[in-house]
Amino acid sequence: MAVNRGIVYLVGAGPGDPGLLTRRGEALLKLADVVVYDHLASSRLLDLAPKTARLICAGKSIGHNTLSQGAINELLAEHAKAGRTVVRLKGGDPYVFGRGAEEAEFLRESGVAFQVVPGVTAAVGVTAYAGVPVTHRDAASAVAFVTGHNDPDALSGHGRLDWAALALFPGTLVIYMGVTRLESLCKTLVRLGKPPTTPAALIEAGTLPRQRTVSGTLANLHERVTEAGLGPPALLVVGEVVARRPNLRWFENQPLFGQRIVVTRPEGETESSAAVLESFGAEVLIAPTVEIRPLESYDELDQTIGRLAEFRWLVFTSVNGVDGFLERLDVLGRDVRALGHLKLAAIGPATAGALGRYHLKADLVPRSFRSEDLAEALAPAVAGGRVLLARADRGRTVLKDELEKIAEVEQVAVYRNTDADALPAAVVARIEQGSIDWITLTSSAITERLYSLLSESARERVGREIRLASLSPVTSEAARRLGWNVAAEANVFTWAGLVDAIVEVVATERANAAARL
Repeated sequence: MAVNRGIVYLVGAGPGDPGLLTRRGEALLKLADVVVYDHLASSRLLDLAPKTARLICAGKSIGHNTLSQGAINELLAEHAKAGRTVVRLKGGDPYVFGRGAEEAEFLRESGVAFQVVPGVTAAVGVTAYAGVPVTHRDAASAVAFVTGHNDPDALSGHGRLDWAALALFPGTLVIYMGVTRLESLCKTLVRLGKPPTTPAALIEAGTLPRQRTVSGTLANLHERVTEAGLGPPALLVVGEVVARRPNLRWFENQPLFGQRIVVTRPEGETESSAAVLESFGAEVLIAPTVEIRPLESYDELDQTIGRLAEFRWLVFTSVNGVDGFLERLDVLGRDVRALGHLKLAAIGPATAGALGRYHLKADLVPRSFRSEDLAEALAPAVAGGRVLLARADRGRTVLKDELEKIAEVEQVAVYRNTDADALPAAVVARIEQGSIDWITLTSSAITERLYSLLSESARERVGREIRLASLSPVTSEAARRLGWNVAAEANVFTWAGLVDAIVEVVATERANAAARL
């Protein structure tokens, strides 16, 4: 009899920042057949799932329940019984105010295998990002996690809390879901014995680039929060540890905090690119405009590899070119010794770094990382010799055109660049709404494809209220030909250089705004 391999993994997604997902959670998402996720789950986490995975939004936020809890339970069991690997992606930690235990109990009663993957709960993740330690040797040696969605003045009810005891609690109170009853919570704690001068803070959208924190005391916090217009999702923190925030706040001080940036690079290049931006505090949306694909036929590449002895120089113009060429060498049963007689050139440090992963060192990397500069740097070395360019099946031909003036040049495709059929619907909506600050452009082809995929109304926003950051003058020129202004251009034509250009613009604007205060 066949064994049912279906299983449900209750995975804590953390409080919002996709970087707080555990390695175990990431590994399971990559194996999932079905992902049942909460309303506030990051799209960056959903991108980890296979393209064939079924993604089901379960809702589960205050005032937003796409599915009832009973329906979610049945859904999880149904897919697991069908032999599927199911990831139930839950905000924070599954067992901290997440009803994960209820789901696990239902699965056990239904005869369904499950595992629990803990996550960073909001009480420790959100507070850390806001600069509020939940414990401190000089301020609090205990912490209590409680929910605040019920009326603290209610005399009875399911899960009613002992607010009198909490008012006398000698440590930190972290109250989930308390923003809608903030005034009542603060007044109740004061009425039951908490000093009105007790420091308190409300943290909205914690760990996300739109995070906002309002600090005060139990006596004035509600008034300050109302004035600032904070709302759910939010976490209330009460205790002396809140006074530590001025010295410990760090997230809001990040150079790109609050900036919403679309990355248009091909899949495979987006993860590392997004990580840099997110480490600087930005919200990143992924929208590949071109895709890297294997060649439809390897005949030409295989034949060229068989003639490597004819060439003196092998030139790579991208990381993908390095990977495609070296992987094909391996498929043909050969290794890097086949390149022993060749000089190697790389268009920039990233490409040189890709060679390094194969224990190869570039003999030449130009000071400026464009095809024109690579051609100029190569010219004295390759004159009169034979050069092989390993590249995509399409793109600018300036390198070949320039080198052909002084050398015999062949170029061979090692991978395909194909246009994406569409941008992610959520990204398109954000662009059309104008709720994006930057779009990054790393090539002319990406720029042109982005233009063709956008609606007319979206195009009108781009280059105006939605600013463009370009990798190079060539890319910037492609944008200008389409009628788009470029707000930031890399001085060093690498992804790091592009990020630095955005940081410089944002820093200047913030300095000017501060000077006007």
